[in-house]
Amino acid sequence: MKVLGIIPARYDSSRFPGKPLVVIDGKTMIRRVYEQAKSCRQLDRVVVATDHEAILKHVKMSGGEAVMTSRHHTSGTERCNEAAGLLEASGERFDAIVNIQGDEPFIDPRQIAQVVSCLEDPAHEIATLVRATSSWDEIRSENVVKVVVDHSGKALLFSRAVIPFVRGKTPEQWPGEVTFYKHVGIYGYRTGVLNRIVGLPMTALEKAESLEQLRWLEYGYTIYTQVTEFESTAIDTPGDLLKITNTGGTKT
Repeated sequence: MKVLGIIPARYDSSRFPGKPLVVIDGKTMIRRVYEQAKSCRQLDRVVVATDHEAILKHVKMSGGEAVMTSRHHTSGTERCNEAAGLLEASGERFDAIVNIQGDEPFIDPRQIAQVVSCLEDPAHEIATLVRATSSWDEIRSENVVKVVVDHSGKALLFSRAVIPFVRGKTPEQWPGEVTFYKHVGIYGYRTGVLNRIVGLPMTALEKAESLEQLRWLEYGYTIYTQVTEFESTAIDTPGDLLKITNTGGTKT
């Protein structure tokens, strides 16, 4: 199986403009993500997909590979699909694509490998990671997406709400009654599946929760999960960056 790793890197983030180029302990965020992805041996090629000339030039000057994509994409999934299409047009085809978040500078390459391993089963269309949590603060936070999976690891539902609900117990007791999983935002797709899901119309459930993966589930696609033990740290705001700086930062 030939696998392409794509790192979507949008410049005009509403909460943190220019985020991919912010410097963390001497290296830009996008360079850190790229280097972590390149160290994953399960990826045959790694490309940054960006919408800004400054990011494109920086990645290339740092020895990386990057392609320019549209400014009008609404998700990293759409940006990945365009980038994959550009490479395919140049004559290179891949069996699977891994969408690696451009705002996780300390992503562990073993997480990427887990996603690839999940796609080795031909029946698996889309793959992602989950992590068990017993933190009530995380469980109740709308910014932490929760996942319910079946016994085979197939995702049944994603939600910003607390799922599952534990009847007859106080909320603080819930983590001791059932395993709660939070979603880790990395995706793998079979190339043909990726091309199809970006053309699906948005659904009311997706709009309500602001979670694109709900659209895929509603249209009958399967999302298989692997449980990871590695914690990922996403940089969504300048405040997140300050937290990393204050705690010493470099978790490689």
